[in-house]
Amino acid sequence: MGSNLITFGFWFSIAAIIYVYAGFALLAAIVARLRNRQVRKQPITPQVSLIIPAYNEEASIAGKIENILSVDYPLESLEIIVASDGSSDATNSIVASYADLGVRLLSFARRGKIFAMNDAVQQATGEILVFSDATSLLEKQTLRQLVSNFADPEVGGVSGRMVYTRQTERDSSGQGENLYWSYAVWLKQMKSLTGSIVSASGALHAIRRDLYQPPTDTATTDDFAISTAVVEQGYRLVFESEARAHEEPAPAAASEFGRKVRMMNRGLRGVILRRRLLNPFRYGFYSVSLFSQKLLRRLVPFFLVILFFSSFLLSTQAAPYFAAFVSQAIFYTSAIVGYLVRNNRLGKLKFLYIPFFYCLANAAALVAVVKLVSGIRVEQWQPQR
Repeated sequence: MGSNLITFGFWFSIAAIIYVYAGFALLAAIVARLRNRQVRKQPITPQVSLIIPAYNEEASIAGKIENILSVDYPLESLEIIVASDGSSDATNSIVASYADLGVRLLSFARRGKIFAMNDAVQQATGEILVFSDATSLLEKQTLRQLVSNFADPEVGGVSGRMVYTRQTERDSSGQGENLYWSYAVWLKQMKSLTGSIVSASGALHAIRRDLYQPPTDTATTDDFAISTAVVEQGYRLVFESEARAHEEPAPAAASEFGRKVRMMNRGLRGVILRRRLLNPFRYGFYSVSLFSQKLLRRLVPFFLVILFFSSFLLSTQAAPYFAAFVSQAIFYTSAIVGYLVRNNRLGKLKFLYIPFFYCLANAAALVAVVKLVSGIRVEQWQPQR
């Protein structure tokens, strides 16, 4: 009985891992091919309120404002709002210096990002709300590309594309982050063709103003909570690959790990908030995407642990089990070496930084799930720069 259970755990874990990383992508590609839900875009310029939440962004906020003022979008149709969440540095004074150029500073007491964004929305006047991080720099045509999707009445929200700016001084975790996003972009394009992507990118996303719903749980990821409300109300949430926002890649691994834990913990709380969306009888393939990408993927570290120990226990019984155990041992050894050499040239080798980044991400998911089950909440944001 014990041996059968271990064998089941081995094969179930393999099946789950393969589905998360390959099976779902194949399924999404097939559904995208069958449905092929193209967006009916038009070159429109509706009134846009661009909201930039900020907390102690003195190093980047001027560059962000200059960037927005230089985009190719009619300034008379663009309202720029900086929602400062209790910044204690020079952020507020820097933003105030742009008042003559139409930039609005909304200075709030420190309560949390979602509160600042909610209050900013209440004062915004645009029919389209665009949210963008203080460190995300937009390409010249990005806003036009983003809002062109709203010519389609079925579209309620649009996510832009985050592009990492390569920085040679970063450690190898940034290399892994870049590789992951190349895959993520393709998958977002497929999911958009199925009807809707799962959620938008915090670097840049937009929704119709009348679809905005203040998140009722402040311990959730704001971009997830805001964008998924669009789907819950029966509209499409699509991906615009030509609307690009540039950011620096992942910081050093130590701070990147903490960022991922917070992001995943808040993201899982977002799924709990939007649990109605897991009903496939009402939301169709979107429910499958949400379950696969936001729940099952976060459980992968548990499958990895089961796979490792079950293959070890079964390694003397048959060659496939032995091969599986040895392969994992080599992979995890490469990850450890990748971590140790992450700051030098060896760390840039794919066979080292891929295992390192993969294990970093899954270790963060493991901690995030444990914290969720333990009831630990992350209410306020602390941007990692």
